[in-house]
Amino acid sequence: MAVKDAFGLTYSGATDTGFSSYGRAVHELQCFIGDPVASVDSAIADDPGFVMAHVFKGYLFGLATEREATAVARSCHQAALPLAGTTREQAHVSALGHLAEGRWHEAARILEDIAIDNPLDGLALQVGHQIDFFTGNARMLRDRIGRALPAWKRGMPGYHAVLGMQAFGLEEMGDYARAESFGRQAIAIEPRDGWAQHAVAHVMEMQSRQRDGIAWMRANPQAWTKDSFLKIHNWWHLALFHYDLGETDEVLKLYDGPIYGDRSTLALNMVDASAILWRLHLGHVDVGDRWAALAANWMPKAAAGNYAFNDAHAMMAFVGAGLEAPARTLLEAQREAMDDSDDNAAFTRDVGHPLTLAVKAFGAGNYDEAARLIRPIRSIAHRFGGSHAQRDVIDLTLIEAALRAGDGALARALAAERQLARPESPLSALFSRSAADLSEN
Repeated sequence: MAVKDAFGLTYSGATDTGFSSYGRAVHELQCFIGDPVASVDSAIADDPGFVMAHVFKGYLFGLATEREATAVARSCHQAALPLAGTTREQAHVSALGHLAEGRWHEAARILEDIAIDNPLDGLALQVGHQIDFFTGNARMLRDRIGRALPAWKRGMPGYHAVLGMQAFGLEEMGDYARAESFGRQAIAIEPRDGWAQHAVAHVMEMQSRQRDGIAWMRANPQAWTKDSFLKIHNWWHLALFHYDLGETDEVLKLYDGPIYGDRSTLALNMVDASAILWRLHLGHVDVGDRWAALAANWMPKAAAGNYAFNDAHAMMAFVGAGLEAPARTLLEAQREAMDDSDDNAAFTRDVGHPLTLAVKAFGAGNYDEAARLIRPIRSIAHRFGGSHAQRDVIDLTLIEAALRAGDGALARALAAERQLARPESPLSALFSRSAADLSEN
């Protein structure tokens, strides 16, 4: 029993009924809409021997960066292991097994090989692309998709998603004009493609095109917010544009509404909430009791120690709320994580732990120590994942630490650096003025 898709790829153990649900799940993931878990569960219910349905579900949970979700990914891997499958499907099962055990880089390598042999395997491309994002591999964000792109043609199902992924990869490699072009093409084909929407927002963020970015995000918000599980991150991008313009009232309005009005307990959403409040904190903005509510939702994850990028953002919330106990728990979990054999051990050791210590030092007013901890990791910060826009919070924290420490020479140097990188940014100009004022006093 098997089904072939529109690209001629075989799906062992599937019937037309189960594959219909699977296809819906693929489309939902490609647009970041709906409930792909429910769709793939429906496929499994119809076809328990459908190997790629189990793998797909495992990928969804394996990419969640949540300890509890990882356990589900492992069970999906166990369910897929004994099922008959093609060479391609067996490779997918292997990739899922590595992902479920925290071996992100090995999973990415296997998915790379799958896509080299099967460039029309959209799931291999998308899961590999997401792993490249979570491991901060900018070159592969671009090249994994670029290798497959010649095989794709307009009119193929999922073509918009390939364009959107290529857009994000080009943006992370600094090829902004082509990134924007690919992203806009993707949205023209599928307006609900949240990843393509976000790729264009990234371009405008990196180019300090705040007004363009606000116009882009506000032009058709219904398309990228309706039933979208990427909408909080895209609202976060809109907030960044307002933040750079100094429009903090608008930032807080977005935070209290679509970004964290629902007080999500998902780490991916809480990362965005922490990142916004921390930026406001760096800018001396009083955020009231918002830190307390966010920190309360981070507390159950303080001991997780499974993804260093999350840890740093959890520490921001604990510092903002003035909570010492969960901060200590988090640091101890990181120390234990660094002794593990998975990839997060390196994520934590290289970047996550020193950054988390720096955030804690900043909160305690030890600005010199915060700067000392951050400076060596800036050039390797990509190793613990995220995008340039997300990791910018590291530079912002360093600049503010230098200013608050009264280190005029370092503050001037960092302000000049940022002015060169983002000459159109009002925030760059603000840092330059602050550094100059510091030198005069």
